[in-house]
Amino acid sequence: MTTDEQLPPPPPQPVLPPPAAPRSHGRLTSEVMAGGSVTEKADDELVGGPRGAAGILLVVALIASLGLFNIWWLVFVVGLLIAIFLHELGHFMTARWTGMKATQFFIGFGPRLWSFRRGETEYGVRAIPAGAFVRIIGMNSMDEVPPEDEDRTYRSKSYPRRLLVISAGSLMHMLLAILLLFGVYAIDGELQQKPGAEIAQVLVGAPADVAGLQVDDVVVAIDGEPVADSSDLGRIVQSHEPSEVLVFEVVRDGETIDVPVGLGANTDETSPLFGKPYIGVSSGGYYETIDHGVGAAAVNAVTDIFPVTWEMTKGAVKVLNPVNIFTHLTGTNDDLATRPTTLVGVTALSDDVGESQGIVGIMYLFAVLNVFVGVFNMFPLLPLDGGHAAIATYERVREGRSGKRYYADVAKMMPFAMAVMMLLLSLFAVGLYLDTFHSIG
Repeated sequence: MTTDEQLPPPPPQPVLPPPAAPRSHGRLTSEVMAGGSVTEKADDELVGGPRGAAGILLVVALIASLGLFNIWWLVFVVGLLIAIFLHELGHFMTARWTGMKATQFFIGFGPRLWSFRRGETEYGVRAIPAGAFVRIIGMNSMDEVPPEDEDRTYRSKSYPRRLLVISAGSLMHMLLAILLLFGVYAIDGELQQKPGAEIAQVLVGAPADVAGLQVDDVVVAIDGEPVADSSDLGRIVQSHEPSEVLVFEVVRDGETIDVPVGLGANTDETSPLFGKPYIGVSSGGYYETIDHGVGAAAVNAVTDIFPVTWEMTKGAVKVLNPVNIFTHLTGTNDDLATRPTTLVGVTALSDDVGESQGIVGIMYLFAVLNVFVGVFNMFPLLPLDGGHAAIATYERVREGRSGKRYYADVAKMMPFAMAVMMLLLSLFAVGLYLDTFHSIG
């Protein structure tokens, strides 16, 4: 019988081959494709001490100063920073859990204001508060990594692990939205849309005013045709002729009454509806508040995420349409559903929401905003997370059942990524112009 010393050594474990040696690329290209800084600092280059403290105090002072102008602006910005932090925390936690090496976790971009190292990760704050990033080594085939760290790169992991890590930021936005909706429903109930169009304004002397329609009336039918929402009200009125008399079935103070309304003709020569039938009202959807217990609030918060996500997806597609961007810029489009906006506009809107609905209104606004950001971030466009998910999916498809790892040459995607960045920059510029000179609120 052989002794332990005579046993043959165990066979070597298979090692996943790294991608081919990357071509030389500029820093901008590398950072765009990696989603953040690729420059590592030694311990003696970290920003601490008095300089780091001064940088942090400056950022805190700038944020706190918002409260001097409007308390709801401060609440909104603090909530936004929490959402940004949680987004990156999702990437960071799942990267660590799946065995990837994360070397940086920063709030903001640009020069370091303050940083420190714990273990293998540098944490800190940078000067430009336009987002945040987690640096995971080996995000793509362009990223040069020491051979001993190759098995801890993003690119070396299985497709499910890569997909989990890259989508974790958006998943955190969805979880945060669910928690916010739960809070809104548990505290204040849930607004549910009901059939009908609620009248918000009646022009003095207009046909509706003469007929006796009032603000807060809910129109549920016109001449026997059901009215599902405000668009139905306009459509039905426009399908008739001026001088016709229509019977409006209206719910007022819990009672249903009939109000005959004689249609007038639009006399505004600048309006595209000049000469068309009109009654002189503005209306919106009809909503009722449904009170929920804790259990119902939790269930509805989860189930409501799906229709909200679908609406936000449609909205994002509309906003990204270059035609809509151009028409809003030229003033020929006033549809808020297709209008690009920025955090400047949303922050200004938070003032109106906070004043009218309090903290519950801000929570709902944040829930919807988080869903939008989570959806938009997963669009298959570089440098968004969805672009990286698309590359991972493409690599998995190319591998098929061969068992051989395929690495996409992401450098070829750089022109596309730059085109996307130009579109996003145009979107931001137009949105900022509209938010500054044509505020929603």
